[in-house]
Amino acid sequence: MKKAVLIVNPSSGNEEAVEYESQAERKLSLFFDEVEVKRTEEKGDATQFAKQAAKEKVDSVFAMGGDGTVNEVISGLAEQDYRPKFGFFPLGTVNDLGRSLNISMNPQKAISSFDVERITTLDIGKINADYFMNIVAIGGIPEAISDVEVEEKTKFGKLAYFISGVKQVLNNKTYHFQLEIDGETMEIESSAVVIVLTRTVGGFQNIVPEAKANDGNLYLLYLKDQTITDTLKSVPDIVKGVDQSTDNIGYKPFTKGRLTMKAEADLHPSVDGDEGPELPLDFEVLPQHLKVYFGSESL
Repeated sequence: MKKAVLIVNPSSGNEEAVEYESQAERKLSLFFDEVEVKRTEEKGDATQFAKQAAKEKVDSVFAMGGDGTVNEVISGLAEQDYRPKFGFFPLGTVNDLGRSLNISMNPQKAISSFDVERITTLDIGKINADYFMNIVAIGGIPEAISDVEVEEKTKFGKLAYFISGVKQVLNNKTYHFQLEIDGETMEIESSAVVIVLTRTVGGFQNIVPEAKANDGNLYLLYLKDQTITDTLKSVPDIVKGVDQSTDNIGYKPFTKGRLTMKAEADLHPSVDGDEGPELPLDFEVLPQHLKVYFGSESL
């Protein structure tokens, strides 16, 4: 008997989850003998539900919610002895992984177009003892972006992140980082260091056009800035997409690394939009770690 577990965050997408939950359950019932719906009530619930589903060896686990919910479900499945296939119906503000997998940002369309035959593999990032599916960002601008309130996200969508980032530029400062990337040591001065898995960042597509869902790489990006003017110079490079280092942006694909700071600073990394672990940070990619359902268009 094929069983699926649908993990729903009722507060996601301006509380749209309840509206779409029954539609998703009906759709999944066309492909699975049993569909069990679990609703989250607090942070960490989705991770525990996913771990339990892996323990029970269900066929597939689906998330319905924003990036935070997707991160929790993936974190519950990562490095389990048995890992169910993973799928999701995006409801939040940004949904970078959904965009990278060509899943519609319209929940009704994402549900109606789902097909169990469309499946591929997915890389997962590991940071210390945690996991990420899209981005880790360190620096003043990323910290400001991760602090965007839910009300602002609901009102302005992904523009809320841009507004917060622009405000922070005026007070931005640089930090001295040391990186060990695939055995190579680098020292950089930057206001922002970013590690990404997907081509879409902050809802803006093709920021890292080379990144694929299952290419086995992490991608390092950092601003080569020491002044506000330097920071602003990097914007055109980011907007057109980064596939090599420039005068304004550092870029390097890698598989394993470590980030430390040369001097103490009160920095809180952002992991998939939420506050992450304290520095130092150890990164690695778990290649083709999950089987994942993708959208209606070819990858």
